[in-house]
Amino acid sequence: MMMDSPRSTPRISTTCRRTFHVHVRRKMAFLNRLLLTLALSFLYDPAVAGDAQEKQVVNSLGMEFVLIPAGTFIMGSPIDEVHRGASEVQHPVTITRSFYMQTTEVTVDEWRAVMGRRFFARKKGAGDMPVVKVSWHDCKKFIRKLNLMTGDLYALPTEAQWEYAARAGSETAYFWGGQIDCTRAMFANNSKKYNACISANRSSTLDPDGPAPVKRYAPNAWGLFDMHGNVWEWCEDHYNRYAVVSVVDPCETESGKDRIRRGGSWYGPGYSCRSANRAFGHAMSRLQNTGFRLVRLLPDRQNETSQPQ
Repeated sequence: MMMDSPRSTPRISTTCRRTFHVHVRRKMAFLNRLLLTLALSFLYDPAVAGDAQEKQVVNSLGMEFVLIPAGTFIMGSPIDEVHRGASEVQHPVTITRSFYMQTTEVTVDEWRAVMGRRFFARKKGAGDMPVVKVSWHDCKKFIRKLNLMTGDLYALPTEAQWEYAARAGSETAYFWGGQIDCTRAMFANNSKKYNACISANRSSTLDPDGPAPVKRYAPNAWGLFDMHGNVWEWCEDHYNRYAVVSVVDPCETESGKDRIRRGGSWYGPGYSCRSANRAFGHAMSRLQNTGFRLVRLLPDRQNETSQPQ
């Protein structure tokens, strides 16, 4: 008796099987990468990890701050940068913790809200103008009072924090490129000395021989206004030579008469507004071209990173 032969099963060629398996492996690899990415984003998402940080915060006085991410950058300027200073030695700097930086210089209104009008009696200006004629020590008094009023922890930026934030990822003399002009920043608005922008500012209703209201010019990539020009800004550090090696969270906090000022001002030439340009002034000096802006320290680092007051 003859038995029916089993029904033959269609066979896939060796080439097709190989192609099929390769396709499956690629699919699986893609899915694995996708799952890993999702898992990592979940683990490191501040909102999930309980360390949520808003991109922008406004305190009870209306002062605006943006989050500056931790990172590494090259501080200083290349040797071929025009008007480079001898102290601008390039070196890698790592900022290990994110921080908030004020989007503008401290304004007249903000100063009055904290210090009162009596202290401000000798200082004139519209409410949205940067406060000037404040010494480094005046700034520290302002910070102490603001910390008590708000329960937050504010400080002057370190010199490294300032340049890191000013650059906002750029490597050029200014955050937009290698040249400065009167449409991008307030500088050379001085009828007695540097006056390249006097005519341009008059045509745009800006007064000569003084700073501009805050937010008059476009911000950098991180949302910070007037990091180039308008008024010099006090930093925490006293002046010292740079290290020639890689450094982490540098801050020259030793006592000293001279404190760092950054950013250039309405009074001086454009090259003084470069990201890498360094200047300093006596901590007790009160100048019409010098103001400040603040950083706000993150809550989980307040006790570790607070600057001496």
